[in-house]
Amino acid sequence: MFKKVLIANRGEVAIRIIRACREIGIPTVSVYSQADAGSLHVSLATEAYCIGGNESSKSYLNIPAIISAALISGADAIHPGYGFMSERADFAEICREHNITFIGPSPESMQLMGDKATARKTMAAKNVPITPGTGIITDIEEAKKSAEKFGYPVIVKATAGGGGKGMRVANTPEELEQNINLCRQEAEKFFGNPDVYMEKYLVNPRHIEVQIIADKFGNVVHLGERDCSIQRRHQKLIEEAPSPAVDDETRKKLGEAAVQAAKAANYEGVGTIEFLLDKDKNFYFMEMNTRLQVEHGITEMISNVDIVREQINIAAGNKLSFTQDDIKLSGHAIECRINAEDPDRNFLPAPGEINGYITPGGFGVRVDSHVYSGYKIPPYYDSLISKLMCWAPTREECRRRMYRALKEYVITGVKTTLPFYQDLIENEVFISGNFDTGFMNTYKKD
Repeated sequence: MFKKVLIANRGEVAIRIIRACREIGIPTVSVYSQADAGSLHVSLATEAYCIGGNESSKSYLNIPAIISAALISGADAIHPGYGFMSERADFAEICREHNITFIGPSPESMQLMGDKATARKTMAAKNVPITPGTGIITDIEEAKKSAEKFGYPVIVKATAGGGGKGMRVANTPEELEQNINLCRQEAEKFFGNPDVYMEKYLVNPRHIEVQIIADKFGNVVHLGERDCSIQRRHQKLIEEAPSPAVDDETRKKLGEAAVQAAKAANYEGVGTIEFLLDKDKNFYFMEMNTRLQVEHGITEMISNVDIVREQINIAAGNKLSFTQDDIKLSGHAIECRINAEDPDRNFLPAPGEINGYITPGGFGVRVDSHVYSGYKIPPYYDSLISKLMCWAPTREECRRRMYRALKEYVITGVKTTLPFYQDLIENEVFISGNFDTGFMNTYKKD
């Protein structure tokens, strides 16, 4: 096992990793920006180092500073969490060059699956279902011909994209040309790679993702699916596991396809295979997230697997501690992402000081957070305050438990998304479970 793990991240995910390391008995190193000097992840780690200024580019994306902190502290492994360095193949390669274990997949797997056009090609070669699409677009006129063949609408995507950026839907040839150019600009700005590709756009499908874990001995296990269909601008708002739209037969097929996808990429570590599910229960590979997911906690609740602990264990060179036959999914779990945003002002970020903070509790309730009363939410990073997760034997019991927890949750001093979720969780369409990715386009507050 590792002597010491540096966490190249901040906030609640850094604390989640620190806790897993403590339980294993591994000392931890936190890194932090000047803006995060008062963050909880700094005080909970065994030791901590300031690595730069407020902006991410000067701190959490500062590779020389992170590597220096690892070498100074004697850390022999780095956990990237999610976001920031988690899907940077170049960072994983630099870790390798310094004899530091990157707790994640190999740089080669990240490059293969991180380029979404290449990932689609890889999946198609292994008979994993994909939507009709193209490789990297080099000729706009050829792209228009392909779009006519697929049928509109189509969606243009950045090959290195994520987080809803670099994605635009086109309904006409004129829109397609415009959106290719816009997506190229966005891709260059956000990812440093202007390449884009195109695929047939499924109107209002379900967004289903399957959690996988793989070790270096060729063992790959899936932990069931999550439903992430309720989104705003392609960014997830609420997740649940399992999906109310997936029956046992489809679940089995999804799991098998996800395992096949991971094997096709020679994947090692924790990852997520994302699919689109149409109304006839046909599913199509969309992309692979080669990292820990924000919503991994609800899968932990239904599978009784500590995903972060297992991730560290297999990165250290050990075999998976379980097989597919050991996984017995139980009950239902829902997650709400509580952000410092104003729902009444189009979810405008609302940084500031929290002057009152009381979390909900009780059986089946989990709150992953890094804030406290008196904590100042900085304006430089994602506005996530916490992940509120609930588990119960059935979906309806879980939904009612979540409503109870949301009503108990008190955060004062800043605007939050708590009122939005309190209303959404009681919405008739959500209660029915019969929703899709178009939910937020028609959602109206009751």
